[in-house]
Amino acid sequence: MSDTLPTAINAGNSSDSMRRFFTNWRAYYDITKPKVVALLVLTALVGMSLSVPGGLPWQLLLPAMLGIALLSSAAAAINHIVDEKIDTVMGRTHNRPLPEGRISVRSAIVFAISIALLGFIILYALVNPLTAFLTLAGLVGYSFIYTMYLKRATPQNITIGGLAGAIPPLLGWTAMTNEIAPNALLLVLIIFTWTPPHFWALAIHRKNDYAKVNIPMLPVTHGVDFTKTQILLYTVLLFVVCLLPYLVGMSNWFYLVGACILNVIFFGYAWQLKFNAKEDTAMATFKFSIVHLMLLFIILLVDHYWLPMG
Repeated sequence: MSDTLPTAINAGNSSDSMRRFFTNWRAYYDITKPKVVALLVLTALVGMSLSVPGGLPWQLLLPAMLGIALLSSAAAAINHIVDEKIDTVMGRTHNRPLPEGRISVRSAIVFAISIALLGFIILYALVNPLTAFLTLAGLVGYSFIYTMYLKRATPQNITIGGLAGAIPPLLGWTAMTNEIAPNALLLVLIIFTWTPPHFWALAIHRKNDYAKVNIPMLPVTHGVDFTKTQILLYTVLLFVVCLLPYLVGMSNWFYLVGACILNVIFFGYAWQLKFNAKEDTAMATFKFSIVHLMLLFIILLVDHYWLPMG
């Protein structure tokens, strides 16, 4: 009996340790916004693929994707750290790891700095310095310029700050070529134009949350109806911008057809949001916008390899 008691206690302690490890691991994973990072890495992969004919050299592909993913994850973690107080109040974010106390702010800071440094070193040493510094600039733009300043300073925060989240295709392009090309900037322009209608749809759905924490999102400062008009106009602009890869000879008919279909659907959501909105229309528009961008870049990828130019 005396031998079995310590064994049982040790087993219980081991079980608790494993449970704490899993909980902490999940919390660190959650503050990196893995779904968002996955979409960013997809757009970076498309930038890589379109930058060169044929297949991608794995010696650049793997470290480039890992480095971009790590620095993007660090930017997301810093966003969680900076927004901890407002996340506690907002219904959409009150169950994030920091407001719930699953990890401490200090631990989150150490984690964010560690993966940012690792990502930068990987890009600098194994890819090229241009990609490393551009990716770092994206982190600074999103985590500090947007999250710390623009988000709290102007209702055009996402319009200006969206540039930081739009650069992954450029990062992928420079990873392969070590140069900034006009076609890469065109891919950036697509995401830059897509960002306002995407985020403003969510802001309409969460207007009361943003008002509660004094964040000047467009629906709070200019009203929901004005924001709906802006979303509709931006979907028209996005339609035009999405035609440019075909018009400049960067893609083929397959992309043109896919882009037209996706943008007509997006415009349909925006039209319904403006003129015949239901309770869930804003959130439905937001969700479709994510599908829109993901499919648009997948179509670009398929178009590139299935119907190679020339």
